[in-house]
Amino acid sequence: MFSSSVGVLVALFTPLQLLLTLKLTAIAGEGAVGAFGVVTGVGALCALVASPVAGRISDRTAVRFGRRRTWILTGALLGSLVVFVGGFATSVWQVGIVWCAIQVIFNFQIAATNALLADQVPAARRSTVSGFMGLALAVGPLLGIAAVGGLSSPVLQWGIVAGISAIAGVLAVVLLHDPRHARNASQEGLNFQELLKSFWLNPWNHPAFGWAWLVRFLLYCAYASSTYNAFFVMSRFGIASGQVGRVVLVMSTLAVGLLAVTSVVAGLISDWVRRQKPFVIAAGLLGAGGLVLVTTATTLGAVYVAMAILGISMGLFVAIDNAMCIRTLPNRDNVGRDLGIINLASTLPQSFVPFIAPFLLHLGGFPVLYSTLAVSACAGAAAVLHLPEIGREGDPRWAVITRTGTAATRSRSGWRSR
Repeated sequence: MFSSSVGVLVALFTPLQLLLTLKLTAIAGEGAVGAFGVVTGVGALCALVASPVAGRISDRTAVRFGRRRTWILTGALLGSLVVFVGGFATSVWQVGIVWCAIQVIFNFQIAATNALLADQVPAARRSTVSGFMGLALAVGPLLGIAAVGGLSSPVLQWGIVAGISAIAGVLAVVLLHDPRHARNASQEGLNFQELLKSFWLNPWNHPAFGWAWLVRFLLYCAYASSTYNAFFVMSRFGIASGQVGRVVLVMSTLAVGLLAVTSVVAGLISDWVRRQKPFVIAAGLLGAGGLVLVTTATTLGAVYVAMAILGISMGLFVAIDNAMCIRTLPNRDNVGRDLGIINLASTLPQSFVPFIAPFLLHLGGFPVLYSTLAVSACAGAAAVLHLPEIGREGDPRWAVITRTGTAATRSRSGWRSR
């Protein structure tokens, strides 16, 4: 799980935080910010479509190699090949096509990897494992930026990212035990109608699931601010494109270093005290504070402090997020599909924020953009109050967690909250 996550994050976050900015600046010049918004926005819409479909296909895959391993390997190898092709793009439309293909292909690997937490980790240890998975969120982007930050050749930069991603995916497949999946009689056949159902799970019928989705969406909108870090420091402090990689590397090192430590510690504590909501509330408030600090920053030192605060915020959230979302999943037989819908909450911000960013930047520059995202972080902290805490799932004061699927499967896997 860890190796696969690192590979995906290297392939996705290194371009988002650095390579796309450099590539589009070289191609579009002063129009790079607008081109970046279009490319990342359309790519996120492709991921939006791919994520739940990939989860449903993974759920229904019944091959000897394993339903999760099959798509981890496919995503890693095919996706890395497309990343390598990205180094040769010479126009905005070519960058857009490459980025859309990367998003679609790697979402198959993401869907299979995320499902492993529900498939193979007992409920009582999910926050701990989720916290350690936060290390991947730290290691992946940092590894990618460190590997390419000092290079000037776009082909070499994109090629190195592709190589790291492919190696990490293959290593994950080698280490992973994923027995062949046998479909049970309750699972529908995989046809076009069933694929369409992959995009919707009624939040009125599954209220806790709906609130968990909203919490993730609002907080990931706040964290989507990182995609504008390079543009921000270039605009605010006049840093040249040839030097911005080093500055972004320092920003990322601070954020992900603290994210890594915080996520591991918070995950362990959460499982020990059997509480999740306080960590999410703290994450939202700290995230808002970090974004407000960015809006007032007049030195790079202040920006670095803000990145450190955001790193702690994200560490608190990722330590709890997956475990909390899995606790609200309605159907054990469709965990990949349902997690695919949950993943839309982290994918949509990648298109929603770039969509509204040009308007907000025109309205008041980066201060208005970051202040708006700070409000989103506070709203996420408020939304988690609607979810029941661990051990209080039946309390009528909070949203109901629904349960369907094969009871015997749930019992064996620790599906019920304990």
